Amino acid sequence: MRVVKRWLDQSLITQAALIFVLGVGVTALFRPDEHPVVWVIQSVFYSAIAMAFVAVQRRKAGRAAGTDGRGVVELHRKIRHREVPQEPEERASMRRLVTHQLGQMERGGRWLPYWLGALVLLAVGMVVLGAVTTGLSAMPLVLAGALIGFCCWALWMRRRTLDHFRHMDSSLRHTTTTAA
Repeated sequence: MRVVKRWLDQSLITQAALIFVLGVGVTALFRPDEHPVVWVIQSVFYSAIAMAFVAVQRRKAGRAAGTDGRGVVELHRKIRHREVPQEPEERASMRRLVTHQLGQMERGGRWLPYWLGALVLLAVGMVVLGAVTTGLSAMPLVLAGALIGFCCWALWMRRRTLDHFRHMDSSLRHTTTTAA
């Protein structure tokens, strides 16, 4: 499983292929009456948007850390595994990346309650609309439950990522302090 995870981390093409396959499956699930070519076209569109977003984020993180996209992937892997780099250049890149990412997450945290509130209102709206139009069938409840589950997952991932970055920040400070 680690090999697959590392392969997905490092290869944008593999990520695009996975998003494409999932996009075709989800589009086919929600729009079974459309032609399969439409599923493929929509999935290509979704994949292109997602890959553009990932590439821009990697480029920004690479500029902040002073490394390329593959270097950013490796630094993120080390952050997840709590491995403090031993080389001074890599440690400096790691410090810049951690500082940049923590700053981004703290700035984005201001808007988090608004986004989550909007998603919860959307979930409640789906249930109310489903109750009014179809007599409360299972589909609006399932979609609302999935949306609430997504919100909980996003909060959990944010907290976990912040913990990883804060741990690495303190480890890098501790390493720098003991080395000096």
